[in-house]
This record gives sequence, structure tokens and C-alpha cells, in this order.
Amino acid sequence: MPKYFYVIDHFVPFPSSEYGGLWNVIAKDNHECFDLIVKHDQKENNKHYSGLMTNIEKSRRFVLDQSEQSCVVDSFIT
Repeated sequence: MPKYFYVIDHFVPFPSSEYGGLWNVIAKDNHECFDLIVKHDQKENNKHYSGLMTNIEKSRRFVLDQSEQSCVVDSFIT
């Protein structure tokens, strides 16, 4: 099963964030991607997760070698 590199633009409104953020995640599917973000970001933006799955579904995805480990690669949240 292939893994994907997701580039997710996720807006979080002020005052929690000034602009939102960008998540870079390696995951096997949209659901694992969502779970990894929530696990990584447990308390920071949890009230803004209602639109996260939509943003994951609209995100850019790149196919990776299946040996890549699932993880949050990086995040930039303002």
C-alpha cells in the first residue's frame, strides 16, 4: 500500500492563530493523516478540527515509497 506526502493548508481563525498554518504529513490515507495531526496537536487547535478533514481532502498529495514511516513531518502554525 503506498503512502502519501500531504501538504495541508489549515486555516485557524484569530485569536487562536493570525493566519492558520501548514501541515506536512506522511500517511497511508486521509483518516490516518487526520489522526496524526490530532495526536500531534492535541490541545492547540482542537476546536478547529471540524474543517480539518475537508482541508485534508483538498490538499496536495504526493505518492511516496511504501517504506516511509507515517508521521507529521513538519507544521507551521502562526
